[in-house]
Amino acid sequence: MAVSQTADTEELMTCLRIQLYHPEPQNIFSSLPMDNRLKQEAEDPVRLGRAAEACPFVLNDTKVSRKQLALMAFRVPGSTEMRFHVQNLSRKGRLQVNGIELRHLVGAELPDKALIRFGRYEMLVLREPGDSETHFEVLFERRIVAPSQEMGEGEARTVPVMESEDVTLSWREPINEPSESDEYQNC
Repeated sequence: MAVSQTADTEELMTCLRIQLYHPEPQNIFSSLPMDNRLKQEAEDPVRLGRAAEACPFVLNDTKVSRKQLALMAFRVPGSTEMRFHVQNLSRKGRLQVNGIELRHLVGAELPDKALIRFGRYEMLVLREPGDSETHFEVLFERRIVAPSQEMGEGEARTVPVMESEDVTLSWREPINEPSESDEYQNC
């Protein structure tokens, strides 16, 4: 087959693979476009939740918030690489990213491989790099086995799920740990 010398070069888009797990075999994922790559504009967040009017990607579960979470694309200054940020949109529900809890409207930059948990859901989010500046692809896949179970339950809570050497998360809001002081402590 001959290749046209005048045809446009095909763009390789970054793909955000979202592997979903829930322990009950309900039709929770029936509204999601499973196993189909969808082209998404980079400035439009991937929002998941139960309310179709607020979230283009719906989870059919009354225990999920109307707006549960958003995955947003961004670029680091001076880089052509598309990265992703997750934000907890739920006022009541807690969201964990690689074992670190995010409260309402708190967000974190995602590494190339991240385990996101909320309620009884687990999402293994994988970023496949590409070179498009305006779009990326989203691919929803169902997992039969929980990602945390494959990794070992204790490991999933304490160790980030990563293959890259950079194991830090960039926080948009600092998490302040409570500090204790002993006013009678001898110096």
